[in-house]
Amino acid sequence: MALNSSLFAVLFAVVLVLATISSAMAEDLVRSSCMHASFPNICLRTLSSYSGPAKTPRDLAQAAVKVSLARARRASAYLKGVVAGEGKGGSKRERAALSDCVEQISDSVEELNNTLTELKHLRRGTFRWQMSNAETWVSAALTNDDTCLDGFKGVDGKVKADVKRKITNVGRVTSNALYLINRLDSTRGRAGMDP
Repeated sequence: MALNSSLFAVLFAVVLVLATISSAMAEDLVRSSCMHASFPNICLRTLSSYSGPAKTPRDLAQAAVKVSLARARRASAYLKGVVAGEGKGGSKRERAALSDCVEQISDSVEELNNTLTELKHLRRGTFRWQMSNAETWVSAALTNDDTCLDGFKGVDGKVKADVKRKITNVGRVTSNALYLINRLDSTRGRAGMDP
């Protein structure tokens, strides 16, 4: 019985050490990958705390897209709520900008969903084509963010400030996602790709 307890204690210690090493390697991957991102501090903060360790550049790119998608969904829900609450309130220009923005951010959500699906199913034979798709969709999502904000030129007030803050946040995490996708593309997906 004492031998079983000792064996269990040794096995537990080995598992604990391996988990610690794995966690440290994931942290190093996040740190080294985010170092040159457009918004490195945001990249580190969002991906270091992201649930589930990213063990490969592919995992990290997927995590970054998931963060971007979650923020885009929240921004979309916020915009839809403002439009529903605005009714006849706000200027005609503000209402038009909000309406356009709802459509653009909804498109961004769809494009980020497409990107995530593509990254989850990368294959050697179609890798270049799939990466081109992912890069195009994330770039389009960034363009939608910019276009949404452009619609508020000449509009002042709390709604504009709130929309700008939320969409800028979405744009920053999306920009980081694009960087990590480009980084994955430059490694040609050497790690974490299905045959």
